[in-house]
Amino acid sequence: MLESLKVALVCDWLTVFAGAERVVLELHELFPNAPIYTTLYNAENCPQFKNADVRESKLRFIPGARHFHRLLLPWMPKAFESMDLDEYDLVISSCHSTSKGILTSPNTLHICYCHSPIRYVWDQSHAYQAQFKSFSPFRFLFTPLLNKLRLWDRLAAERVDDYIANSSYVGERIQKYYGRKSTVIPPPVDLFKFTSTSGERDDYYLAVGRLIPYKRFDLIVDACKAAGKKLKVVGVGPSLKELKKRGNENIEFLGKISDEELKAVYQKAKALIFPQLEDFGIVPLEAMACGTPVIAYKKGGALETVTEGVSGLFFEEQTVESLVKALHRFEKHSWDPTEVSKSIEQFSSARFKSELLHHIEKAWKQHTQSHSQPA
Repeated sequence: MLESLKVALVCDWLTVFAGAERVVLELHELFPNAPIYTTLYNAENCPQFKNADVRESKLRFIPGARHFHRLLLPWMPKAFESMDLDEYDLVISSCHSTSKGILTSPNTLHICYCHSPIRYVWDQSHAYQAQFKSFSPFRFLFTPLLNKLRLWDRLAAERVDDYIANSSYVGERIQKYYGRKSTVIPPPVDLFKFTSTSGERDDYYLAVGRLIPYKRFDLIVDACKAAGKKLKVVGVGPSLKELKKRGNENIEFLGKISDEELKAVYQKAKALIFPQLEDFGIVPLEAMACGTPVIAYKKGGALETVTEGVSGLFFEEQTVESLVKALHRFEKHSWDPTEVSKSIEQFSSARFKSELLHHIEKAWKQHTQSHSQPA
């Protein structure tokens, strides 16, 4: 049914390869001939798309844009609205920012795989502003800017014909902020790349991700320091310098490492610590695929992937005290790496592609039926 359609893919940006970009890669594998429209593309950081037809917006002409893409957020709505997608039958957007705002023809079906309504515009707006204290002198400028973007985002949300949410948590937020229903299809983890091992575990906890304030690496560092636990931190980002100052001799910063190195670090860790409120969270799935249990904050997407007592446990509050208590509880429990990895088998790439294709085919059938009925 879908083979005869002219398809385009759209995403916010391709400047780093993380969870949202993995979904774009899955979409690209499903529709290899579909061009990928985006604001900015860093080929060096995203070599997975070297054979794809990636079409960047005019923002690419701004010096340094691919390295400081978030600073260009005010211009991204216009960048997406200027993209001509009238020739396509089916457009699939992978969106956590503004890509859902594309303009399509009346006969085009626009399906949005929504990772989240824009966090820094909606429910986490105040938290984001508080965390980036260096911008506080300019709050009088970006507060009205966020208000304007919030209004645009609500309007742009109406342009989508069909929503897919990456978790029930995100589905609830789509309903609240956009007034739209959605179908939940969780994103995949690469179960061929990340695998469990029967080897001995080392005596360290693990934190993985981009080092930015909302991911709360500060909480992990402070808790491990207070509890006297060894910690390895994988990732880079603007918070790195501050985190190093907070650490001690038990806390090691590994920076950016290869996938093979990451797999080995996962396989040797006692547990992954995941303290942030995340819409879904692919990092815990990678850890669990390697047989590594997860200590997670008891909110958001982690509730849909971590099974208490089987693949990990939760802590109630984003405080050092609450996390330290969770570390002590964790060490009183025995964990079976095989059971941990089995607990997330339903998040395979094959399952994701199958569910997604089934949903798209159903949506396309409904779309054609509605357009064939007489007015």
